[in-house]
Amino acid sequence: MSISGGFIGHGSPMNTLERNRFTDAWRALGPKLGRPRAVLVVSAHWYTNATLLTAMEQPRTIHDFYGFPDELFAVQYPAPGAPDVAQLVADTVKPRWAGLDIDGWGLDHGTWSVLVHVLPDADIPVVQLSLNALQPIEYHVDIGTRLAPLLDEGIVVLGSGNVVHNLRRIDWKRADEPFDWNRRFDEAATEIATERPGDVLELTQHDDYALAVPTPDHFLPFVYFAALAAARGARPEVLVDGYSLGSLSMTSFTI
Repeated sequence: MSISGGFIGHGSPMNTLERNRFTDAWRALGPKLGRPRAVLVVSAHWYTNATLLTAMEQPRTIHDFYGFPDELFAVQYPAPGAPDVAQLVADTVKPRWAGLDIDGWGLDHGTWSVLVHVLPDADIPVVQLSLNALQPIEYHVDIGTRLAPLLDEGIVVLGSGNVVHNLRRIDWKRADEPFDWNRRFDEAATEIATERPGDVLELTQHDDYALAVPTPDHFLPFVYFAALAAARGARPEVLVDGYSLGSLSMTSFTI
């Protein structure tokens, strides 16, 4: 059986160019996907005021960052879009509304920094689903649940963010050594994801939630993944785990 859903802790955009144990795990994932109809990505970096889907034939590669080497800005990920899949997703999440974006967004680095490793040939259609910043977390659980039937349509659903993502607490001296609060929250999230993903909202009551999730954007793709897994009755597995710069979790999961 091919992998049909996942969550990737994507970390720094520099993972696009680097080879490390995280990117090696992403590369190993690619052959297990087979030839899906499309990949639907819920990226932390399309955090906007509506629920939207990229629906253009050829999404552009968006370099949504600054202060990185020119080599990173030169990266292109020319995967085709899939307007038909975007429409299918919009129909699948009804009665929730999802609009079709034909010229505004594209593929941001939350998507392509991962897919350059997972699907390096860029020949599988990719659609992005935005995170609606105006909605409470329960809304995102509901959307994630509604995405579950897409797995039966040959569509891989991939969340891209970080379970723990606190840029203000980064410690450049720590490399792969986490702060205690990072480790505690990441371990709690892993226990829930692999044993009882339907209880993902428990994490909002965790003592370390405020430090681990100072803003919701990177955490919400994990919520979508957990909700989808719960809807499928699946028990996710850890693809790779670890930490970066003290205050980031790189843990990734698949179902």
